[in-house]
Amino acid sequence: MAPDLPTVTGAGEPAASRARLLRAGLTQYALLAGPLLSMLDSSIVNVAIEPIARALHTSIATAQWTVSGYLLALGAGLAATAYLARRFGTLAVYRASVAAFTLASALCALAPGIGLLIAARAVQGLVAAPLVPLAMSMLLGKPGNARSISPAAGIMLFAAPALGPVVGGLLIGSAPPAEGYLAGWRLIFAVNLPLGALAAWAAARLPDSIAPSAGAPRPGRRRGVDFDLPGLIVLAAGLTSTLAGISEGGTDGWAAPACWGPLGGGVALLAGYAWWAGRLARRGGTPALDLSLARSAVPALSMGLCALASVVTWASLFLLPVFAQSVQGHSALAAGVALAPQGVVMGLSTGLGTRFLTRFTVRWTVLVGFVVLAGASLGLLLVEVTTPLWVIAVILACRGVSIGLIINPLLFALTGPLPEERMADASTLFNVLQRVAGSIGIGLLAALYTSLVPAGGPASALHVTGIVVSCVAAAGIAGALVLPPIRNTDPRRTSPRPASLGRTVPAER
Repeated sequence: MAPDLPTVTGAGEPAASRARLLRAGLTQYALLAGPLLSMLDSSIVNVAIEPIARALHTSIATAQWTVSGYLLALGAGLAATAYLARRFGTLAVYRASVAAFTLASALCALAPGIGLLIAARAVQGLVAAPLVPLAMSMLLGKPGNARSISPAAGIMLFAAPALGPVVGGLLIGSAPPAEGYLAGWRLIFAVNLPLGALAAWAAARLPDSIAPSAGAPRPGRRRGVDFDLPGLIVLAAGLTSTLAGISEGGTDGWAAPACWGPLGGGVALLAGYAWWAGRLARRGGTPALDLSLARSAVPALSMGLCALASVVTWASLFLLPVFAQSVQGHSALAAGVALAPQGVVMGLSTGLGTRFLTRFTVRWTVLVGFVVLAGASLGLLLVEVTTPLWVIAVILACRGVSIGLIINPLLFALTGPLPEERMADASTLFNVLQRVAGSIGIGLLAALYTSLVPAGGPASALHVTGIVVSCVAAAGIAGALVLPPIRNTDPRRTSPRPASLGRTVPAER
């Protein structure tokens, strides 16, 4: 019987391997479906404003609140994310958010009038806020057991905002609007139901060890978890007001009182929160969102460079589809298809970017990434009114290559020395900064492009904007030169050990 033993063992190995693959697949889906759906819903409704206004017998201005309400509630939800994760546990909050998002999507799909739809969208934005930062903190893993962001994860995370309008257009055009049925514009919310239900089921089966538990003590604090109500109110109001001002700037112009009033008030509130958080931390309390990370040189520089990369990436992602549709006459679907290669390339390069750190340092990897980004952004100078759409797709795809050389290495430098209990704060702070910086960058560059069109035409305006975008990327090159020479000596890890970080990163001064 002895010769049969290897056969029996070998027969069991494929089954065990399939079980491991299934568990890994469910884990990836559970952690990616939430961010994917939340980011899709941040852009998918943009193409549905007119059909919603027509079907629900309201004005475009009123229907626009289905977008603005989501955005403003998102800002309030982001303010509470770090506290909720510390109080109830990262995984518990993520599970509840996925389930609540799915239910809110059902309310949106079934809303009989514009008032209930706007309210349901606000709820959807509120519960969507924790999905991206908490999923990212779990994907990055614990300091001693880090995981990499897979290529499939990168594709999903980076392609979602680009493909949102395309998916929305396809769903809206798939059937004529019919009141009382999940057809027409209602499909853009109904599609979340099976995907969200599966994500909630998969998230319920995630092991508790994947994330910090509730009430984890904070180093240097008198108490484990405080409820910072004043700070939470000020932070939520500041983020909401800032995002509202940015949204108005993109529609009414940056000189309009509807823009600079909320924007100025939001910035003042955020500055007040920064003072409050520092004061509370010095007294041994726990702020709603710990900003102490931003006072350290390497994390602050990493987040700043991520923000620059977001401005350069998403500004062009916004401008080129507008140019392709309004100037070149392409359909929304064709413009969206041109964006798809960049999303795929971004995802692949993000998933593989960490592997570069096994041979090169963070400094040189990010430096090369910004050089590629600046050079590829100059490709906007080649775009004319008659330029074929495939050329635009190639230019965007070339720019997407650089993202993997920038984002993952910077996250490697940012999260490596952090203890587990600070991951929620770090991910939330990074997400807030990226959203605000990207939104401001898109708004300002869109305003620049619009102001230049009357004088020199759309092609000339796009060329000047391309030069400005390249200059922003060049600022990233200068910042990359200051990064520490950290290298990942273990390809299975995505963050450096605190001990090795202490030996390789120069002391902050």
